[in-house]
Amino acid sequence: MSELVYRPTPHDHEAFLGKARKRQGFAKAYEDLASEYSLVRELLAARSRAGLTQEEVAKSMGTTKSAVSRLEAVGKHSPSVTTLERYAQAVGCQVEIRLVPAARPTRASSERGRARR
Repeated sequence: MSELVYRPTPHDHEAFLGKARKRQGFAKAYEDLASEYSLVRELLAARSRAGLTQEEVAKSMGTTKSAVSRLEAVGKHSPSVTTLERYAQAVGCQVEIRLVPAARPTRASSERGRARR
Protein backbone atom coordinates (compact mmCIF):
# COMPACT_ATOMS: atom_id res chain seq x y z
CA MET A 1 0.00 0.00 0.00
CA SER A 2 1.39 3.42 -0.94
CA GLU A 3 1.83 6.17 1.62
CA LEU A 4 -0.59 9.10 1.50
CA VAL A 5 0.96 12.46 0.73
CA TYR A 6 -0.59 15.69 2.02
CA ARG A 7 -1.62 17.91 -0.88
CA PRO A 8 -3.82 20.86 0.12
CA THR A 9 -6.69 21.55 -2.25
CA PRO A 10 -6.43 25.03 -3.76
CA HIS A 11 -9.37 27.26 -2.92
CA ASP A 12 -10.13 30.68 -4.39
CA HIS A 13 -12.00 32.20 -1.49
CA GLU A 14 -12.78 35.46 -3.27
CA ALA A 15 -14.32 33.63 -6.24
CA PHE A 16 -16.37 31.52 -3.84
CA LEU A 17 -17.61 34.64 -2.02
CA GLY A 18 -18.42 36.36 -5.31
CA LYS A 19 -20.78 33.54 -6.26
CA ALA A 20 -22.18 33.10 -2.76
CA ARG A 21 -23.00 36.79 -2.29
CA LYS A 22 -25.49 36.50 -5.15
CA ARG A 23 -27.63 34.16 -3.04
CA GLN A 24 -30.43 35.77 -1.09
CA GLY A 25 -29.58 36.26 2.60
CA PHE A 26 -25.94 35.24 2.23
CA ALA A 27 -24.41 38.70 2.68
CA LYS A 28 -26.19 39.32 6.00
CA ALA A 29 -25.43 35.84 7.32
CA TYR A 30 -21.77 36.15 6.31
CA GLU A 31 -21.48 39.59 7.88
CA ASP A 32 -22.97 38.28 11.13
CA LEU A 33 -20.21 35.63 11.29
CA ALA A 34 -17.38 37.78 9.92
CA SER A 35 -15.15 37.54 13.01
CA GLU A 36 -15.55 33.76 13.14
CA TYR A 37 -14.72 33.42 9.44
CA SER A 38 -11.68 35.63 9.95
CA LEU A 39 -10.42 33.42 12.79
CA VAL A 40 -10.94 30.24 10.74
CA ARG A 41 -9.04 31.76 7.78
CA GLU A 42 -6.16 32.55 10.17
CA LEU A 43 -6.14 28.99 11.53
CA LEU A 44 -6.21 27.39 8.10
CA ALA A 45 -3.52 29.72 6.74
CA ALA A 46 -1.23 28.99 9.70
CA ARG A 47 -1.67 25.22 9.32
CA SER A 48 -1.08 25.49 5.57
CA ARG A 49 2.11 27.54 6.07
CA ALA A 50 3.31 24.89 8.53
CA GLY A 51 2.52 22.17 5.96
CA LEU A 52 0.66 20.11 8.55
CA THR A 53 -2.41 17.91 8.35
CA GLN A 54 -5.21 18.04 10.88
CA GLU A 55 -3.95 14.69 12.19
CA GLU A 56 -0.47 16.12 12.78
CA VAL A 57 -1.84 19.20 14.54
CA ALA A 58 -4.09 17.00 16.67
CA LYS A 59 -1.18 14.80 17.71
CA SER A 60 0.89 17.85 18.67
CA MET A 61 -2.06 19.26 20.66
CA GLY A 62 -2.82 15.94 22.33
CA THR A 63 -6.31 15.78 20.88
CA THR A 64 -8.17 14.17 17.98
CA LYS A 65 -8.45 15.07 14.30
CA SER A 66 -12.19 15.61 14.75
CA ALA A 67 -11.49 18.18 17.50
CA VAL A 68 -9.13 20.06 15.17
CA SER A 69 -11.73 19.83 12.40
CA ARG A 70 -14.37 21.39 14.69
CA LEU A 71 -11.90 24.11 15.67
CA GLU A 72 -11.30 24.94 11.99
CA ALA A 73 -15.00 25.15 11.20
CA VAL A 74 -17.37 28.07 11.62
CA GLY A 75 -20.27 27.10 13.77
CA LYS A 76 -21.45 26.84 17.32
CA HIS A 77 -18.03 26.00 18.77
CA SER A 78 -16.19 28.87 20.46
CA PRO A 79 -12.67 27.77 21.36
CA SER A 80 -11.03 28.91 24.58
CA VAL A 81 -7.89 31.03 24.52
CA THR A 82 -6.00 28.02 25.91
CA THR A 83 -7.15 25.88 22.97
CA LEU A 84 -6.15 28.59 20.49
CA GLU A 85 -2.73 28.82 22.15
CA ARG A 86 -2.25 25.04 21.90
CA TYR A 87 -3.25 25.13 18.22
CA ALA A 88 -0.93 28.08 17.56
CA GLN A 89 1.98 26.30 19.21
CA ALA A 90 1.28 23.18 17.12
CA VAL A 91 1.51 25.19 13.88
CA GLY A 92 4.51 27.28 14.96
CA CYS A 93 2.65 30.47 15.82
CA GLN A 94 1.56 32.45 18.85
CA VAL A 95 -1.81 33.97 19.66
CA GLU A 96 -2.17 37.74 19.70
CA ILE A 97 -5.46 39.19 20.94
CA ARG A 98 -6.22 42.87 20.42
CA LEU A 99 -9.20 45.10 21.05
CA VAL A 100 -9.52 47.53 18.17
CA PRO A 101 -11.67 50.64 18.51
CA ALA A 102 -14.94 50.36 16.63
CA ALA A 103 -15.51 52.57 13.61
CA ARG A 104 -18.36 54.27 15.41
CA PRO A 105 -18.57 54.77 19.16
CA THR A 106 -20.81 52.55 21.24
CA ARG A 107 -23.61 54.11 23.25
CA ALA A 108 -21.72 53.67 26.52
CA SER A 109 -18.55 55.34 25.22
CA SER A 110 -20.60 58.22 23.77
CA GLU A 111 -22.28 58.79 27.13
CA ARG A 112 -18.91 58.75 28.95
CA GLY A 113 -17.56 61.29 26.47
CA ARG A 114 -20.49 63.61 27.09
CA ALA A 115 -20.16 63.21 30.87
CA ARG A 116 -16.51 64.34 30.71
CA ARG A 117 -17.35 67.57 28.87
